[in-house]
Amino acid sequence: MDQDDRVVSTSMQGEDAYMENKIRPQRFEDFSGQTTVVDNLKVYMQAAQLRGEPLDHVLFYGPPGLGKTTLAGIIAREMKGHFYISSGPALTKPIDLAAVLTGIEEGDVLFIDEIHRLNRVVEEILYSVMEDFRLDIMLSKGMGAGVESIDIPRFTLIGATTRAGSLSAPLRDRFGIVEKFDLYNIAELSQILRRSSRILGVEMDEQSIELLAKRSRGTPRVANRLLKRVRDFSQVKGDGSVSTEVVEMTLDALRIDDLGLDSLDRRILEFIITKYNGGPVGIDTISASLGEERVTIEDVCEPYLMQLGLLQRTPKGRMVSNEAYKVIGLSALAAPSDDSSGEEQLRIL
Repeated sequence: MDQDDRVVSTSMQGEDAYMENKIRPQRFEDFSGQTTVVDNLKVYMQAAQLRGEPLDHVLFYGPPGLGKTTLAGIIAREMKGHFYISSGPALTKPIDLAAVLTGIEEGDVLFIDEIHRLNRVVEEILYSVMEDFRLDIMLSKGMGAGVESIDIPRFTLIGATTRAGSLSAPLRDRFGIVEKFDLYNIAELSQILRRSSRILGVEMDEQSIELLAKRSRGTPRVANRLLKRVRDFSQVKGDGSVSTEVVEMTLDALRIDDLGLDSLDRRILEFIITKYNGGPVGIDTISASLGEERVTIEDVCEPYLMQLGLLQRTPKGRMVSNEAYKVIGLSALAAPSDDSSGEEQLRIL
């Protein structure tokens, strides 16, 4: 299963663009969650404004779907600058970067998503852009090769990545502000769902909002996507209003359990338990055995499983907790050991 096919996928799907643009917060006042990040940014921005300078370059890292793009847009509006969006995979050649920077003005914000996927040559050119606000372009190759330097107005680069460890040290060190995004708690997701349902005209009581928040994997993008599906079921199988019964009906149809886990999450846990007695087992083994991309497991499944306390990353590999056995309907009869078999360790509840 491709991660983009999963209802609980945190990656952007085709249907998400319209909805996210419609409900995306435009001000700090409307942005819920990431309290520490927001509070820090307000201080940095106010200080930059007092000095009459652009904000330092910013790096956001954390799982997808948590509001990194949204917060970058809010920063641009608060700093009274234009907002430009690009992505690492889109900037394949120096000319691509030059085209983006041509229209930059003093105080503007350039947001580069998936910045860890920048082409190496483009990344090296970006060093002087970030540090000296100078774009060095190679005019030709061979003996007559020359470099033209173009001055760039002082602007703020905001990079976003789900894989901070994949960033090169020289690039990472050029960001003056580095902030980590964490998964949202139920109260924060409930606040987001209240706002989204109000904008979309969906009537929901507090119990329904909380129930949906609990199964949204700590991710606003998932919460808003599930809200759309709940709205569909309420209109077709109900009276248009959303009750806990409608939410339960929708999530059961989507095969999302009480913890927000779908079939892939449960397959990961079941594989580690039944084949490796609860672990440890390497991520590449899990990926190959389940036929799933390693990046899907690492960036989409594992952060949430770890937040729930069902999975651990150890130096020797992935291990599940005792609670994971209960989640998939198995129980451990004894502590896992290296020389014991899965059949000896487990029994069906």
